[in-house]
Amino acid sequence: MPSRPYSSFGSGDETGFPNRRAAAMAIPENDALSDALAQLNRLVVDQESLDERLNRVAALSCTTVSVCNMAAMTLMRDGRPSTDVCTDEATKEIDAAQYAAGTGPCLDAYVHREPRRIGSTRTDPRWPEFARAARDHGILSTLSLPLLAGERAFGALNLYSRQERAFSEEDEALAAGLAEQASVVLANAELYWSARTLADQLQEALRSRALIDQAKGIIMAGRGGDANAAFEVLVALSQQRHVKLREVAQEIVEAAARRRSSRRPSR
Repeated sequence: MPSRPYSSFGSGDETGFPNRRAAAMAIPENDALSDALAQLNRLVVDQESLDERLNRVAALSCTTVSVCNMAAMTLMRDGRPSTDVCTDEATKEIDAAQYAAGTGPCLDAYVHREPRRIGSTRTDPRWPEFARAARDHGILSTLSLPLLAGERAFGALNLYSRQERAFSEEDEALAAGLAEQASVVLANAELYWSARTLADQLQEALRSRALIDQAKGIIMAGRGGDANAAFEVLVALSQQRHVKLREVAQEIVEAAARRRSSRRPSR
C-alpha cells in the first residue's frame, strides 16, 4: 500500500510543525532518554511476560517525554488491533473509537509506517471518531510512531497529552528512540518465543518418536513382522479411530504395561 503524506495539511501538520519520518530525525542528547534506553537494554526476554516488558516501555515514554500524560501501544492480536499495553485505562477507550471506525492516527502510523501527530483534537478533522473520544477523556494532542524492525511492523507507540500542541519535533525524536527500542524488544521476544516453540516441538517430536518405536516393538512381539509392518498397523488404527498416531501408540504402550503388571505374582 503506498504511503500517503504525513497529513493533509501540506508540508506540516495542523500544529504548524514540519513533518518528518522519525527515522530521519536526529535523536537529541537527553539524559532521560539515555536512562530509559539503558533500562530497556537491561530487560531480559525470559524473565517477564511480553506485556509486562512493553508496559515498562510505555511508562518510560511518559517519564522521557515530559508533556506525555499517557502512553499506550497498538499491537496486532490475532490479526486485529488491540491496546493491551498502556499506562492509563482511558487510552483503551480512546483507541477503541479508532478501531471501531477502522481509521485513526495509531492505525495510520502502523499501516503507513510513518509518525502521525494531532496538534489539537478540537480542530484536527482527519480522524473525528478518535478526536471525539480523546476530547471526552481530556486528551488534546497525540503522537503516534510506528514500531518497526527491519521489514516487520508490530504496531504503534502512542503518546497522549492534555495540552494542545504539546509534542514538538524534539519530543517526536525522543519518542522515536523509545519506539525503536520497543521494536527491538518485540523482535527479540518474537525470536525467543519462536525458538522456544520450535525447541518444544522438537522435544515433543522426540518423545512421540520414542513412544511410537515402543509401540512398534510391542506389535512386532505380538504379531510378528518387521518395523514397517508394525508402523502400518499404527497408521491404520489412527485412521480408523480418527486420533493422532501418538495417542494410538500411547494406548498400546499403556495396555502392555497393564498386562505385565497383572501377570506379576502377588507377594
